Amino acid sequence: MDMRPGEQLPELRVTPDRYLPHRYAGASGDFNPIHIDPEAAKQVGLSSTILHGLYTMALVARANVAAAGGDPRALRRLAVEFRGMGFPEKEIVVRGTVRETSDGRVLIDTEAEQDGDRIVRNAVAELAG
Repeated sequence: MDMRPGEQLPELRVTPDRYLPHRYAGASGDFNPIHIDPEAAKQVGLSSTILHGLYTMALVARANVAAAGGDPRALRRLAVEFRGMGFPEKEIVVRGTVRETSDGRVLIDTEAEQDGDRIVRNAVAELAG
């Protein structure tokens, strides 16, 4: 993998459909009603259901794995900060910038944004270099 500090990763753009939270709940076992029941979400002050945070983290992982040539074994470590809520039916854009390359590893600063809100910030991926 030939990456240089300052290099931008290709953007990952994903628009989760309205049923994504239901499928993700089934796959993850997280059936918190704020993800799948619009009325429950509104009762706690949300405008609608929200995406699972770990789904947005998976998008960050996906963008970094793609930058590593598609081999998931290249992703050695991933740390994220969840800083906002993601919503179905709105595009999420994941961007990354190579911070450092050394000793057979690449560190990439990554974030996920939706409608101008950085929902994942200060994410750092370590890839095998």
